[in-house]
Amino acid sequence: MPQSVDQSLPIETRDQLVADLASGVKPADEWLIGTEHEKFPFYRDGISPVPYEGERGIGALLQGLLDSEMGYEPIYEGETLIGLNQPTSCGKFAANISLEPGGQFELSGAPLQTIHQTREEIGQHLEEVKLIADPMDIGFLGLGYSPKFSVEETPKMPKGRYGLMRSYMPKVGELGLNMMHNSCTVQVNLDFGSEADMVKKFRVGLALQPIATALFANSVFKEGKLNGFHSYRSEVWRDVDAARTGMLPFVFEDGMDFGRYVEYAIDVPMYFLYRDGKYVDVLGKSFADFLEGRLEGFEGQLPTMADWHAHLTTIFPEVRLKSFLEMRGADCGPAPFLPALSAF
Repeated sequence: MPQSVDQSLPIETRDQLVADLASGVKPADEWLIGTEHEKFPFYRDGISPVPYEGERGIGALLQGLLDSEMGYEPIYEGETLIGLNQPTSCGKFAANISLEPGGQFELSGAPLQTIHQTREEIGQHLEEVKLIADPMDIGFLGLGYSPKFSVEETPKMPKGRYGLMRSYMPKVGELGLNMMHNSCTVQVNLDFGSEADMVKKFRVGLALQPIATALFANSVFKEGKLNGFHSYRSEVWRDVDAARTGMLPFVFEDGMDFGRYVEYAIDVPMYFLYRDGKYVDVLGKSFADFLEGRLEGFEGQLPTMADWHAHLTTIFPEVRLKSFLEMRGADCGPAPFLPALSAF
């Protein structure tokens, strides 16, 4: 969504949601590519998972990066440091570091012009993290699924939305907690030039995700044993929450457009609202009701664009549409593999 649009703007018609997705349309000479990846932190001595708390915890690692002279700005939830923004030379935030539910350390890279820039960005990020992590004896592992630690052994990060998800996931699938705490992916984000171009890329992207899964599959271990799959991360996603995951057959149907994706997204059950710095439980409730001012507990209130954008982040298909397209089918891997997915 363009930064000039007020995120607190109430949504009065579904056309506003269509316009939000369509705001990503841009000419080909302005197309950029973004790469996101996650990785597992672990203590080298004893090979144990890294909690958030403590002098050598994830929180201290984030604080160390913040206290360095690398240009990071903090992201807080209440008084808890949960991520970092990295400004560019012109002052705009380009990339950010965030935490997944089990402490997976994520770089959401800046939109860049070339794969070469992607490679440089990833290398710089890993060097900066290593500078702070090495004295803590923290290493990082790039694989699609945690090869050693169980869900129960994996520390839980103190982010409000994850607490709500932990209570909801077991109600809608068998492996949602495994996905949250024990999986890592590399993701590529692509621009589009028109609604027709979006539809074409969406269809091609969905068709390619099984191939990307196969090419980048590396998650063969679970809790120290072979799990019987080349990509156990992909297998986990098959039993998470059918209402918000999968291949989206409707994308291949006649009439696919921005509006059709809006209808799909509205039908996905809600997770939360963010109010006064806290996540409010609306698990399983209807965004369609919210659009009509009938959301239980929030009667008479309409969603804002910020609510819509937050809702879009709780939808997890193999290709996800925002104001750009996200390709989500690959296991994370070692550093050289990350720009390789973007090139693919």
